[in-house]
Amino acid sequence: MNIAPGATIGALQATLPLDPLENRILLQEALGLSRVALITQSERALTSDEAGRLAALVQRRIEGEPIAYIVGQREFFGLNFKVSPAVLIPRPDTELIVELAIERLAPQGRLLDMGTGSGAIAVSVAHTRADAQVTALDVSEAALEVARANALANGANVRFLQSDWFAALADEQFEIVASNPPYIAAGDEHLSQGDLRFEPIGALTDHADGLSALSIIINGARRHLVEGGWLLLEHGYDQAAQVRASLAAAGYAEVQSWRDLAGIERVSGARLVRVG
Repeated sequence: MNIAPGATIGALQATLPLDPLENRILLQEALGLSRVALITQSERALTSDEAGRLAALVQRRIEGEPIAYIVGQREFFGLNFKVSPAVLIPRPDTELIVELAIERLAPQGRLLDMGTGSGAIAVSVAHTRADAQVTALDVSEAALEVARANALANGANVRFLQSDWFAALADEQFEIVASNPPYIAAGDEHLSQGDLRFEPIGALTDHADGLSALSIIINGARRHLVEGGWLLLEHGYDQAAQVRASLAAAGYAEVQSWRDLAGIERVSGARLVRVG
């Protein structure tokens, strides 16, 4: 991708080979300007260095790299999250599980976020509910480094633990266990398409049928939920019925699913009710 020095900001916004929103984001990144400044300085011509920086960013996007990785951040639940190839890019679909968790979390309640990645769920809950005691786990130290930075940047009080699922928890219990685990089946064609090509494979797929991580959480959470506590799980667009069946088979009560803004059953959950 070549961009000639001397081209104006306004002209580039109209002629760069991406959609208008991506053109604007990359112009802001390359030039260090706000959205308002792009408008007020639309007649300003780019220097040779600026043209080179912009060309490099545009080329990365043309080659398929996600915008969030190029600029190093993504907005989620009204907050700004740092992202890197060590973590999944937070998506609007996941805001549903945050909303459900906040609605169900009692005052001073304890929430566990399993496989936290960028910290999107844990940080969003802790930022909204300063009274909550939020713990977040991930097996990846690189992911935890990103999540810690996001908690600090957003003023969220979260305890982070490196853990292979429940291994580091001993006998701790929580009012809510929430997770957006790897749920794409191995070999799914979507893993080789779009942004997913660049995201950490271990955070996308369980390298099996897409249900194994969900099953580990469903069975393991019984030990770590208080009586009446909620387990909330994000899953694939076609997995709701299977997840509900697994929850029911494991003895949970009030098993149900919730739809995202697109009308897809995106989160399933249930309460723990011990018999006897």
